[in-house]
Amino acid sequence: MQDLLVTIYPYAKAFHVMAVLSWIAGLFYLPRLYVYHAERGQSGTEPAASLTIMEHKLLRFIMRPAMIATWISGLALVMTPGIVDWSMIWPWIKAICVLGMSAFHGWCSVQRRELAAGRALSGRTYRMMNEVPTLLMIGIVLAVIVKF
Repeated sequence: MQDLLVTIYPYAKAFHVMAVLSWIAGLFYLPRLYVYHAERGQSGTEPAASLTIMEHKLLRFIMRPAMIATWISGLALVMTPGIVDWSMIWPWIKAICVLGMSAFHGWCSVQRRELAAGRALSGRTYRMMNEVPTLLMIGIVLAVIVKF
């Protein structure tokens, strides 16, 4: 198994980067849709119906598969011998940030159902929450590149 992981490492890494880009793009865009939905999409109106469809499809067909692909490829990278030194701080910081990103994804899923049911938070709240994936991404990139 270890020989296979070493052999596929460059492909797993490339796939991981592509999956992360797709997932993060969705995590950046979905809260922005929530802002529009909360501020302009009154329940039962055309904007609300269109936003509900867009939110659902973004989560189900882009973000969820990208998150799963990110986790699978990331775990393959972590299990590759010689790649991660768990005695350093950076893999722990990255792991915490990835768990935070996954929790944020879950929060987005809950909010989609709430918005579809006509129970929205304020547009200001969604704007503030839109910064969460950016902060987590900064933590992940710094941890992986700087390796402190």
